[in-house]
Amino acid sequence: MLNYRQLHYFWVVAKTGSIVRACEQLNLTPQTISGQISLLEQTYGLPLFRRVGRQLELTETGRQVLPYAEQMFQLGSELECMLRMSPKEQQILFRVGVADVVPKSIVYRLIAPTMALEAPIRITCREDKLDRLLADLAIQRLDLVISDSPMPSHLDIKGLSQKLGECGISFFATALLAKDYSHNFPHCLQGAPLLIPGPETVLRSRLLRWLAEQHIQPRIVGEFDDSALMQAFGQSGTGVFIAPSVIADEVIRQFDVELIGQTHAVTESFYAITVERKIKHPGIVAITEGARRELFTDLGD
Repeated sequence: MLNYRQLHYFWVVAKTGSIVRACEQLNLTPQTISGQISLLEQTYGLPLFRRVGRQLELTETGRQVLPYAEQMFQLGSELECMLRMSPKEQQILFRVGVADVVPKSIVYRLIAPTMALEAPIRITCREDKLDRLLADLAIQRLDLVISDSPMPSHLDIKGLSQKLGECGISFFATALLAKDYSHNFPHCLQGAPLLIPGPETVLRSRLLRWLAEQHIQPRIVGEFDDSALMQAFGQSGTGVFIAPSVIADEVIRQFDVELIGQTHAVTESFYAITVERKIKHPGIVAITEGARRELFTDLGD
């Protein structure tokens, strides 16, 4: 059975970067800490640290162990805080996973209604690839996953995908770039430097198919799974970039760019993926109701 005390010593050393600093935090001797970590390594026959000069570095096994230890002791800390609170002070924990392809502005506006709930709520957000988030959802490490696609049908996970909404896309460029590519949309995109979503996004194939149908061949100069990075390159004038039309005004203000054109022929969708028994979580209810009431107002029931 895993020795949690030994794992805790490993975690503190990994977080502080040295046994000396871990000793100061734990109020223990170096011999105690190093001895317990050695016992942990001997139990499983795998080294967790290696010495490089006078420094300790995590081995590959150590790097794999650290995120698990991080989650375990973070949850332990949260549990201790919860137990110390009176019933009136206790917060509802809302653990949200966000697929890294979803625009951050959309995520904020989706989650914002939870801040107005009467019951005190504590939100933790984690961004990652969709498959890893769904794996954590399945074992109840997350309450909700926000994605640009529903739960894949091939996964053996009992859950529910609720469509929060969909919208068309808008094309943006700096003022200097817009001078050359802002007339006769969408044909102005012919030969234009274009930044597009990466291959892991649902939107990419829809966009490329629409461009082909319009007989438009832009000059693709960048591909990005992270929409925030694409917007940063677009702000620098690298190329024309896209964003959901529902946040067009926000993109114009934030990045000081101009709107070149919009289309509803290419849509981007957003989903709330949950396990069935979590469907009544007040945070999830606030997100689904708020999305239809305030963000995607044109989505029918």
